[in-house]
Amino acid sequence: MTSFGTSPQLNVWRALLALAVVFVMLATTGWTALRSHRESTALQASLTKWEHGSLHGLDLPDPEAAPARLARFFASLTPHERDRLAHRYPLAVGNMNGAPVSLRYRANRIALDQARKVEHGRMHDSRLSSAGQQDAARRMERYASLLDADRHILAFDPEGSGRVAEVFGNLDKAERISVVVPGVDTDLLTFQRTYRKYSAPVGMAKALYAAERAADPTTRTAVIAWADYTSPDGLGVDAATGLRAEEGAVRLNRLLSALPGRAPVSMFCHSYGSVVCGVAAHGMPRRVADIAVAASPGMRVTKASRLGTTARVWAMRDASDWVQDVPYLELGGLGHGADPVSSAFGARVLSARDAQGHSGYFQPGTDSLRNLADIGVGAYDAVTCARENEACRSGLSGATTAGRA
Repeated sequence: MTSFGTSPQLNVWRALLALAVVFVMLATTGWTALRSHRESTALQASLTKWEHGSLHGLDLPDPEAAPARLARFFASLTPHERDRLAHRYPLAVGNMNGAPVSLRYRANRIALDQARKVEHGRMHDSRLSSAGQQDAARRMERYASLLDADRHILAFDPEGSGRVAEVFGNLDKAERISVVVPGVDTDLLTFQRTYRKYSAPVGMAKALYAAERAADPTTRTAVIAWADYTSPDGLGVDAATGLRAEEGAVRLNRLLSALPGRAPVSMFCHSYGSVVCGVAAHGMPRRVADIAVAASPGMRVTKASRLGTTARVWAMRDASDWVQDVPYLELGGLGHGADPVSSAFGARVLSARDAQGHSGYFQPGTDSLRNLADIGVGAYDAVTCARENEACRSGLSGATTAGRA
């Protein structure tokens, strides 16, 4: 693994380089990337409609109520009543933490079908430019794909570049749950790719799910491809700050607090997704047993012990990954802090010697994917540590049994 010196002079030069790059970006793109103003969206409209709705003359509960409160509400309803709510307020129910998983799947199918019809109309709208019509066609194709009978969509928001989350496996009956958090340039259209498919959330989650089943066929697992946050658009100002991570961390912890059952949860956070996980870590429920980061530009802390979590913290980076050349520092909100694979950070560093660059950690057949899968099923004694990292196996004696509890 390539390493760099840590002299004060080198750190100063890194800081100056980082600031210079940021100033150039600000001069060419302005501060607009840090500001956003959104008008009412389809999801917000559905939530507002829910807030003013009723069932049998009784007000519906606050959609932002605690997941346990919402779970009790839905449990008190008949299947017919739950189905009525899904049809009346599909986007609200489909994104409601606390609603039954199967009901969210049904509601999101309704919402996706409605969104597909909207894009079909836009495809043939003569008022749109050819580029606008082509964008509508791409979205319609994506919605049609997400509507396939074997897909389970846990969250969906068509606004802007779009947000989505998909489940592989039976989330309600899982004994181990894994959550894949992707990085920059993740949206509805990049959620799944044909070319370099294991660099997209769906490919990552599918590969992890298959590897977990191969690692331990007797353990029921479920994997969530979680692209339900607005990621930075490319390597611009947003990617250099924690703004998107802070927004994403709130959404991520709402999901984690609403997961069914009591199965241990393992987080797998790639690239900027590791920034999201770093910001979210202190608010994650205690059932989160592991936070594993790959290709991380930092987790916005100087040491793993400052994440404020009881979860085991793992890190990996391939020697050919360009992210090793980013300045691992934080100055005035720019940058994401210490290098998670450095010995000073204190994470358990895993082998990723054949991960094939920045986007290759979930490629089938790699030691990086095998290591992630072993963590996902709680087989900690099977992980392959980076040779120079003595902390990797420390404290793991008996961890496999504890992780399965």
